Amino acid sequence: MRSKLPQVGTTIFTVMTKMAQANNAINLSQGFPDFDCPAALRERVSFYLNDRRNQYAAMTGVDELREQIAIKVDDLYGCRVNPDQEITVTSGATEALFDAIQATVGDGDEVIMFDPAYDSYDPAVRLAGAVPVHIPMLPPVAGKSWAIDWTQVADRLNDRTRLIIINSPHNPTGSILTRQDLDTLAGLIRDRDLWVLSDEVYEHMVFEGERHESVLCHAELKEKSFAVFSFGKTYHATGWKAAYCVAPPALTAEFRKVHQFVTFTSTSFIQYAIADFMRDCPEHHLQLPDFYQQKRDTFGRLIADSRFAFTPSTGTYFQCVDYSAISDLPDMEFVRWLCEDKGVAAIPLSPFYAQNPDSRIIRFCFCKDDSTLEAAAKVLRAL
Repeated sequence: MRSKLPQVGTTIFTVMTKMAQANNAINLSQGFPDFDCPAALRERVSFYLNDRRNQYAAMTGVDELREQIAIKVDDLYGCRVNPDQEITVTSGATEALFDAIQATVGDGDEVIMFDPAYDSYDPAVRLAGAVPVHIPMLPPVAGKSWAIDWTQVADRLNDRTRLIIINSPHNPTGSILTRQDLDTLAGLIRDRDLWVLSDEVYEHMVFEGERHESVLCHAELKEKSFAVFSFGKTYHATGWKAAYCVAPPALTAEFRKVHQFVTFTSTSFIQYAIADFMRDCPEHHLQLPDFYQQKRDTFGRLIADSRFAFTPSTGTYFQCVDYSAISDLPDMEFVRWLCEDKGVAAIPLSPFYAQNPDSRIIRFCFCKDDSTLEAAAKVLRAL
């Protein structure tokens, strides 16, 4: 058959986790915790599983959950949204991203994204018949984090541009967008007929007391944006594949046209459980910045005496490191050697680029128990 995605293979996350399992390696590659979600949340899941909440939920998400999302959005971002018209629950953030892309772009349209970019963006754009436009981010220098080159964005905008995908906190680099970044983006698209897809699944993992700058906080961008969030990331339950999208009514209407024919609805008893937990334990997400900053600092301290060079991430639960002092191998070969010969799995950055940057940078995931981080760091310090 003729492939619609001839250049696409198996995602690097699957490749590296399988490699880690095959070699009994410490898995600091794929972004999932090795600790469990909160006990109180698990109790609510069990309750609703046994309370006959096992049939189809509403296509848009159960009422109780969308209402709790609206409360949270107002509390965090000072943004009032209508739970019936502006919030849709999805089966994972990847589905939400896919739905938004399919709803907005078609043949010949151009979609701007920033490399290294999460690997689902490009295939979703191509499946819509649109053209991905990859703009490399500026790499970290002098202690500064990765950044978007807005001059390049201005140069690449044209009448075919229909969507710009942003991601903050950013996977895989661990960088964040500032209010100035959002203001610049708003200025660039103010007089253009295009939309923004804002991937904000790591919204609660922003460090050093910084605030997450959501498009929902920006009055101008909010009216032109799909904002995507993840329960799986927030509640340490990535296997549940539970997420949601917030967008203005007109955009949500188009989003739901796609959503209803992709998954239609998401697991019912999990939605009821999350709604209860959001209502009863709102402190959980408020504690996450400190929780993950401590994880970041622990991992950074443990590998400080290694030959890896790095600037501490400003968000997410990922840490990028430069291994130039250790090896000249390309990143995919290096992570294979690191996994198979040394017993630690990491993620190379090259799969997140349209054009290989020929850098020596890989990504570690630090959402692990301290004992896991200590065991991995012992190996990494010896390299």
